[in-house]
Amino acid sequence: MTNPAEHSRADSLTAPPPQCPAHSAGGAARLYGTEAEDDPYGLYERLRAEHGPVAPVLLHGDLPAWLILGYRENLDVTRTPSRFSRDSRLWRAMQEGKLTPEHPLAPISTWQPVCVFADGPQHERWRGAVNDSIARFDKRGIRRHVTQCANQLVDRFCASGRADLVHQFAEHLPMMAMTQLLGMPEEYSPRLVNAARDMIKGTETAVASNEYVQEILRKLVARKHAQPGADFTTWLIEHPSGLSDDEVQQHLRLVLIAAFETTANLIANTLKMVLTDVRFRASLAGGHMTLPDAVEQVLWDEPPFITILGRWATQDTELGGQQIKAGDALVLGLAAANMDTVVRPDLDVPIHGNRAHLAFSGGAHECPGQDVGRAIAGTGIDALLLRLPDLTLAVEESELEYRSSLMSRHLTSLPVKFTAHQAPLPELTMGPGPDSSSHTTSPVHPVAAPAPSTQVPAAVSTSWWRSFRNWLRRW
Repeated sequence: MTNPAEHSRADSLTAPPPQCPAHSAGGAARLYGTEAEDDPYGLYERLRAEHGPVAPVLLHGDLPAWLILGYRENLDVTRTPSRFSRDSRLWRAMQEGKLTPEHPLAPISTWQPVCVFADGPQHERWRGAVNDSIARFDKRGIRRHVTQCANQLVDRFCASGRADLVHQFAEHLPMMAMTQLLGMPEEYSPRLVNAARDMIKGTETAVASNEYVQEILRKLVARKHAQPGADFTTWLIEHPSGLSDDEVQQHLRLVLIAAFETTANLIANTLKMVLTDVRFRASLAGGHMTLPDAVEQVLWDEPPFITILGRWATQDTELGGQQIKAGDALVLGLAAANMDTVVRPDLDVPIHGNRAHLAFSGGAHECPGQDVGRAIAGTGIDALLLRLPDLTLAVEESELEYRSSLMSRHLTSLPVKFTAHQAPLPELTMGPGPDSSSHTTSPVHPVAAPAPSTQVPAAVSTSWWRSFRNWLRRW
């Protein structure tokens, strides 16, 4: 599997083929369907070559929109709410009744009482409640709980010597962590994984998946009124801003879905890079790249969300040489912006210590929980590699496949192999979660490392883990 950065450079040198979506539907490319989903990065570069930093596109149901490809143009849109609002009720398609409740994009674009659909004072009120509640998380408690969850997941497959780190680790760890942080019973986690990913794909079942999530959260809010705890849900309910139950529920949904998708993709993409990029591991071992640098490099090259819908024009305006009409929808092209030569003249040059990427959007609506996501991903990967020190890829890199939707591009699987061993006794792997009154943890006893394979040198692995743990202690 080639790096998206390398693929986009090659595609930008060739003209789009006749069957390319850019030649269909009156010149506007479809951001859905087989062609767009097979190679979104290639499509972005073809659109950039044809239209510049802003390109006309079609969303599900052939609803017209603008895809923002340029880095500067994305910043312009995110930083000027007077021209580009987050209020989806401005969308002309919405006003004309084209976005019905059954539309695949309805779960992510229908206006709701939540901070991502507001600007100005209302946004500040809702966002303030979210920020204040996130700030109350005990960072050490999060890391203890994530380590416990990661070890539970590893316990399920460590005796087999093989695993799929997407379906058996990356997809489940963030939801296990988030259900605990939100104060939800752990048994909800598996079904929520499927529902959360389905919602943002824009599938025909997205509406039903959204209804399932909403019902679970509605019950959670009612339970926390009766049984408050040291969790995110309780803190939102008790916040001085006085959120209604519906406002609390919608913000729980926002945090749960966004945190799950971004963190699951970040874990999978980072593990894939660790297992396949020899230069990456050698750089870590030689001390030329720290773990924060490595994670940020992944966020530059393969952001968890490749696009975000959206912004809506409040007036007729100009952007990137295109005439935008009031009521037009705009799609933030996060992945495309990160590849813009304006900020990255040479995509082969590593970007050390640079968080100027748009992986978490920008402006007033930049993701408030990004550091929690980094902590979940970093802690989980560290625990995994500590337990499985001889982890190697079980297939050729060229066999790895991705699945793309409008907003997300993620690995379908990451097969690995390692030396099989029995899980440690429960009392050796279990530590208290974030809400535990005890702050003591039982040590995890990793198995002795077998002879290193040629793919994963032991010296490189040891240095990699040490760098990761040092970073986590600083976080």
